[in-house]
Amino acid sequence: MKKNFALVSALLPLSIAAQQRYNIVYIMTDDHTAQMMSCYDRSNVTTPNLDRIAADGVKFTRSYVANSLSGPSRACMLTGKHSHKNGFTNNEHGIFDGSQQTMPKLMQQAGYQTAIIGKWHLVSLPTGFDYWNILPAQGDYYNPNFITMQNDTVTEKGYLTNIITDKAINWMEDQRDRSKPFILFIHHKACHRNWLPELKYIREYEDRTFDLPSTFYDNYEGRTAARQQEMHIDRDMDIVYDTKMFRPGVTTRLSNAYRNMVTRLSGRDQQVYDWFYDSLSVDFYKRFPDMVSGKTTNNTRELAEFKFQRYMRDYAKVVKSLDDNVGRVLDYLKASGLDDSTLVVYTSDQGFYMGEHGWFDKRFMYEESFSTPLVMKLPKGLDYRGNIRELVQNIDYAPTFLDIAGAPIPADIQGVSLLPLLRGEHPKNWRKSLYYHYYEYPAEHSVKRHYGVLMGEWKLIHFYRDIDEWELYNLKEDPHELHNLYGKPGYEKTTKKLLKELRKLQKQYDDPIDNGNS
Repeated sequence: MKKNFALVSALLPLSIAAQQRYNIVYIMTDDHTAQMMSCYDRSNVTTPNLDRIAADGVKFTRSYVANSLSGPSRACMLTGKHSHKNGFTNNEHGIFDGSQQTMPKLMQQAGYQTAIIGKWHLVSLPTGFDYWNILPAQGDYYNPNFITMQNDTVTEKGYLTNIITDKAINWMEDQRDRSKPFILFIHHKACHRNWLPELKYIREYEDRTFDLPSTFYDNYEGRTAARQQEMHIDRDMDIVYDTKMFRPGVTTRLSNAYRNMVTRLSGRDQQVYDWFYDSLSVDFYKRFPDMVSGKTTNNTRELAEFKFQRYMRDYAKVVKSLDDNVGRVLDYLKASGLDDSTLVVYTSDQGFYMGEHGWFDKRFMYEESFSTPLVMKLPKGLDYRGNIRELVQNIDYAPTFLDIAGAPIPADIQGVSLLPLLRGEHPKNWRKSLYYHYYEYPAEHSVKRHYGVLMGEWKLIHFYRDIDEWELYNLKEDPHELHNLYGKPGYEKTTKKLLKELRKLQKQYDDPIDNGNS
């Protein structure tokens, strides 16, 4: 009898784990790139709390988005479908159709409580959430406004990243129904332009000189679309809005927008901010006197590298506050006893350029913006630890969460569940390629429309409609995507193979090439 009891006891934890309905905390930032996360790249910043997630779970090394732009990326995540299927293809003219099937609605049907706090950026109001408290449009870093479920706009005092975390912890502690499992979406504005730091970190990284990326002075040879963009640190980064070199009388395209953002501070906070950046500004206009009258300085390389350092320092400051707040969430889950029963997911809506190719922003299918960080802290019962090298995409989050909830995955969801990978499995039939499609042109930063396929070490991209150009890259030999091999002798078979795969994916995802895409 004792032997039988021991056998049952030994099997019981596995049975419980199989039936466990895990909570899910999904933390998504804006424009946070793997280069600025130390579990991926130690050359720029240290992110100990983000690294905790990877250390207690998994790090995806080939994680990508379907459309490298904020609103469309969020729509892909919510629906598990590519942009052309969920209807939100671009920020300029998109309005998310909240009446459609979404993963939060399906999670509700599966018995989960759903909540979203922070950045929404889909124009229409959220649906499928038991609780929501969102930012209007992009939101503000300082003393931000929030839209409540009563459709009231309320101003909160403080720094946005801290406030979003306060609200998220408060919901978990005091507002949720403890009889139900929950999925909580914590959506930060950080690290979005224009990188306004928490005041306690305003001096951080000021003694740091960041290394220029090896491609900072890229000449874009053989890449017309890359040459025609408007996201160059040298030409397009606004000296007031982005690098904060404000001076009365200096007017730029975005200087009024900058002052509207920073004057949300008041009293002592405003003085601290102004004193710090004004002192930098005085020194800047001594070094570049032509900039006072709006002229182009002759010291273009010196100016470009000045902008780069200011960009990197302010971005790093924003990341530091973000990492602190991720730590607060992890600490809360542990202290409240939710740690073992909660899957924590951390990702960004896409990657970002930190000076690579001389750029900031995203949009292109090149690796820095096509890829996105993805780490998961796994709950008890999902015991795999380490790197996951399979190709994954943000359309996979919806079916993964449904799978974890024990809910059926509708046939029209285009992503695939990552749950087998979280168990340490390596399915032989896992996807071998990814499809990408970017639509927003003409628009901010002037990145041409394009679609493409990633397969193994190869990538094929087609820029269409406004121009008609193809690009082919071998990522193993050319990881920075500097040498366009399309049309060059010796690559005919590879091009044909990738083109066949591209057409297969367009058919699979019902994005036909005869709808104006070619």
